[in-house]
Amino acid sequence: MCNFSTVQDRRNKKLLIKKQKQETNPYNNKMRFVGIKNNYFEMKKGRLQGENPKIGIRPTIDARQGGVRESLEVQTMNLAKSVAELITSTLKYSDGTPVQCVIANSTIGRVDEAAACAEQFKLAGVGATITVTPAWCYGSETIDMDPYMPKAIWGFNGTERPGAVYLAAALAGHNQKGLPAFGIYGRDVQDSGDNHIPEDVKEKILRFAKGAVAVAALRGKSYLSMGSVSMGIAGSIVDANFFQEYLGMRNEYIDMSEIMRRVQLNIFDPEEFKKAMDWTAKNCKPNEGFDFNDEDKKKSREVLDTEWEFVVKMTMIMRDLMIGNPKLKEMGFGEESLGHNAIAAGFQGQRQWTDFMPNGDFAEAMLNTSFDWNGIREAFVVATENDSLNGVAMLFGKLLTNTAQVFADVRTYWSPEAVERVTGYKLEGQAANGLIHLINSGSAALDGSGQQTKDGKPVMKPFWEITDEDVKKTLDATTWYPADCGYFRGGGFSSQFVSKGGMPVTMSRINLIKGLGPVLQIAEGWTVEIPVDVHKVLDERTNRTWPTTWFAPRLTGEGNFADVYSVMNNWGANHGAFSYGHIGADLITMASMLRIPVCMHNVDEDKIFRPSAWSAFGMDKEGSDYRACQTYGALYK
Repeated sequence: MCNFSTVQDRRNKKLLIKKQKQETNPYNNKMRFVGIKNNYFEMKKGRLQGENPKIGIRPTIDARQGGVRESLEVQTMNLAKSVAELITSTLKYSDGTPVQCVIANSTIGRVDEAAACAEQFKLAGVGATITVTPAWCYGSETIDMDPYMPKAIWGFNGTERPGAVYLAAALAGHNQKGLPAFGIYGRDVQDSGDNHIPEDVKEKILRFAKGAVAVAALRGKSYLSMGSVSMGIAGSIVDANFFQEYLGMRNEYIDMSEIMRRVQLNIFDPEEFKKAMDWTAKNCKPNEGFDFNDEDKKKSREVLDTEWEFVVKMTMIMRDLMIGNPKLKEMGFGEESLGHNAIAAGFQGQRQWTDFMPNGDFAEAMLNTSFDWNGIREAFVVATENDSLNGVAMLFGKLLTNTAQVFADVRTYWSPEAVERVTGYKLEGQAANGLIHLINSGSAALDGSGQQTKDGKPVMKPFWEITDEDVKKTLDATTWYPADCGYFRGGGFSSQFVSKGGMPVTMSRINLIKGLGPVLQIAEGWTVEIPVDVHKVLDERTNRTWPTTWFAPRLTGEGNFADVYSVMNNWGANHGAFSYGHIGADLITMASMLRIPVCMHNVDEDKIFRPSAWSAFGMDKEGSDYRACQTYGALYK
């Protein structure tokens, strides 16, 4: 509640409101006006409340003074600085800024110093910790005791002082206390003055840091349900306990009528709407596809133009519902200007909305894409049909890669025999063992077309690497078809593209299992191109107005990855999300931090990195994962 007790305070308030009008593009990651409270104004520095989580570096040391501790001070601090430099120079947050590290103000030899470090980190916004040491330290006196903080320990592999002995003792303490920690130990012995980080140690530090930052970024944020359950899809039965206990998130809900209210009452930025329509008229409407609807369902040019305006308004309104918009406050809509602090959202659409209103395909596609009329920017996460569990998979992928995510139906397994029977073509190359048709009604991020390039190859880039040429090629490759009125009686537009072949991608999905809880599925593979005429035959058997990705998972010859059919047959739901790159190992590490077991993956065993305690639950890595997750339970329970 505002409390301005003096005339000067009221004048200050007016000045502050005037200053916030100078913001020209509040949807990129810039500092934005939020509100005034207790004689000061709060600012959020990006889309959402809160700072980006930092990694805290804890240099622990042998506490024996009078020669031992003093001889280790410089080496120990240099190790901490090397880790911080590695992380900051390599990793970025999803807003494109470097991941920040905070090094403890002093080395940590006794419990008082550990407590001082914990207080320092609390004030600094640390979300995860890495303890480093070249020497023996006092185990339980120096470890990080925060139960919610992902934590790792690097014990330097040297002979002069037993860093590995501390690592083992500290991990034993963590495990005995029920505070899982990741152990990092280099394969080769190093000299005491060597501050260089070996490659195997780097890999584990970075894998831990990526997962830990992603876990910490979720905490306190919202998943916004726009609507409710879509067509009985289980993932859209949003489970608030899962979000709260496993992810540390809250759930927000609105009825879809709120979108209609904002359209009818013009609760959106009119200047931005004009800009958006000019951009759409230049970049989307010229690529409007043929209307394949039956003659009695086709719409006039006037109606289609009205629907273009409506879907653009929907896009702006859905974004404003997620993150707010200071422009609305200027217009007198203070409450609406705040948003729901949503790091992800879902739109029900079918059927209560789409039976009489333009569908959400354009809005979902553009929000999930790394650019729009405001320029190149960080992608949002919006799940089709409010499938919150697929939305979580998208969110994991986005936070780990900083790239846009593709939502799709895991629609059809095409065996080589079936393709040859239908088309006369024999699949070859990466497609030789068959394909999975990933397709949905136009909501996939346009980045998934693979029109962005790097070193001459198709890629999906973080937004800060995307060029204007990438944007143009992506838009040129996208057709916007009038919605299939058999599915969407209210009309709208669906995007259509075919993904370029040769991109390494990882498909994933969260499922909730009664009596077990959440499980994660992972399938690494590649996008594949097939001849245009073959694609046309196969695609038109499903829907030619939707985007297609032909996916070939990497096979292991065993279990769920014995063949492509087994991947399809063991997928746990009708939807999946794919992310650029082979990130299965990163997903496994992140899932272990959240105590979510992985029920299906094709990641090489030597890439799997989980907390030290997992090895105490048996020698079979997947069985031990289940037993550990069951024992420790949800991270925030």
